[in-house]
Amino acid sequence: MGLLSSCFLLLLLAASFGASIACSNGECQASAVLLVVFSFALCCLYSLLDGCSSDSDCQAGLYCFSCGLFNSVCVRQTASDQFKIVNTSLPFNKYAFLTTHNSFAITGEPSRTGIPRITFANQEDNVTQQLNNGVRALMLDTYDFEGDIWLCHSNGGECNAFTAFEPAIDTMKEIETFLSLNPSEIVTLILEDYVKTPNGLTKLFNDSGLLKYWFPVSNMPTNGQDWPFVSDMVAKNQRLIVFTSRKSKQDTEGIAYQWNYMVENQYGDGGIKAGTCFNRAESAPLNDTNKSLVLVNYFPSTPIRQIACEHNSEPLFDMLITCHGVASNRWANFVAVDFYKRSDGGGVFEATDMLNGKLLCGRSDVHLCTVSRLSFMNWSVAASNVDALSCSKELQNITTDVLNS
Repeated sequence: MGLLSSCFLLLLLAASFGASIACSNGECQASAVLLVVFSFALCCLYSLLDGCSSDSDCQAGLYCFSCGLFNSVCVRQTASDQFKIVNTSLPFNKYAFLTTHNSFAITGEPSRTGIPRITFANQEDNVTQQLNNGVRALMLDTYDFEGDIWLCHSNGGECNAFTAFEPAIDTMKEIETFLSLNPSEIVTLILEDYVKTPNGLTKLFNDSGLLKYWFPVSNMPTNGQDWPFVSDMVAKNQRLIVFTSRKSKQDTEGIAYQWNYMVENQYGDGGIKAGTCFNRAESAPLNDTNKSLVLVNYFPSTPIRQIACEHNSEPLFDMLITCHGVASNRWANFVAVDFYKRSDGGGVFEATDMLNGKLLCGRSDVHLCTVSRLSFMNWSVAASNVDALSCSKELQNITTDVLNS
């Protein structure tokens, strides 16, 4: 039996013992809470935030990383599967999804044009790795370039040889492979679209084999209505949602104009000012409930790997809470970040767990959605679902929720 299994067995025994204590006042509840929390704390000590010298020192789902000048510790690198933890029986807009900003702009990516690249990178993993780690929405910048469509990180609406990353079809084929291998998953593409070639994107999606997964615009809700159930989207194989920043393409190519369906906060430096959350120019105000989806950006104008771990930690949680209030008490469905794996612990993975918990059951973490407030035994089951990935906040959540039972 591994350390983690032993840890949860200890938690199970503690919860069982706590639940069996006979009492006539509230002291037994406090005793049970102490037993459960103590056992859960022991689990945390040997997983998240444990000191390390290499990835092999960390549990599955964690990797060894140093945030700033601190010593290396085990931090999260994979997302929880909200569909498996809860179910797929709710509308798509009742879930939250980890989103990568400029998903294609990968550090160290070799030049595909023969000219050294002079532009910013926003991620460290390739798109396949991002998807395998639980990213479910990708932000891609599409341009006309060299008679084809490329992904570029450029300015002024023009792609150059020194700002180009790769032909878009290469990334689209990665996405197609992932959807083919994972028939229950849904991927969302948010395109910053500079393609002027008539039907250029349609050809791209057809050539890459993605049209067979297409979620049609006609099925997208208006006036703030709920989206279709995730289970129905999967059953119909409509598992690719695509948004474009070009309004005309909704009519000409059947690609959804992004801001007809979602509100989005300001990106870049304007979107990371503590205590403020406001819409980007193209988006309706965040409190416009006629749009069923909410996107929260949280990254600076200039991506810097060395400080990304700070942005992707406590300030990210604070901004999600701020934007929730501004967006008519709606939690974000998409949370977009740079260098998504960098954090001081749970990072954007833990933030997405919080969002799904709030959206799906009104609790502080999605792992608590399957827990009965009346059964201490169920707390051990919930903890086993956590698999040590988000115990830094989970410990607080368990204590608070048990005491409120």
